[in-house]
Amino acid sequence: MPVSPDFLDYVLEQLHPLGGITHRRMFGGVGVSHHELFFALIADDVLYFKADATTVPEFEAAGCEAFKPFGGDKAMSYWTVPLEALEDPDEMTAWTTRALDAAMRAKASKKKR
Repeated sequence: MPVSPDFLDYVLEQLHPLGGITHRRMFGGVGVSHHELFFALIADDVLYFKADATTVPEFEAAGCEAFKPFGGDKAMSYWTVPLEALEDPDEMTAWTTRALDAAMRAKASKKKR
């Protein structure tokens, strides 16, 4: 799951307008957070955003794919970002908002337990 420095720089540049973006290497990939809220990961030079039951249909409709780090049918709750979002700042903002909302819902759900 290597991440090239060029791709990492590109993604961070796209997310920079949000402010508060941090990243760290993990398990061969990179985790991305916004003000300490983990909402994205990068693996094999592919950006994945957090998704949940509310947003998965939107990711599916956009032709995105679930992150399957071990192959097979086991997927994590992260989905590829549509290519147009990587090229359009407004689209990136919209998809980032979906991911942040999903991450906030997941965090709130964990606190209730």
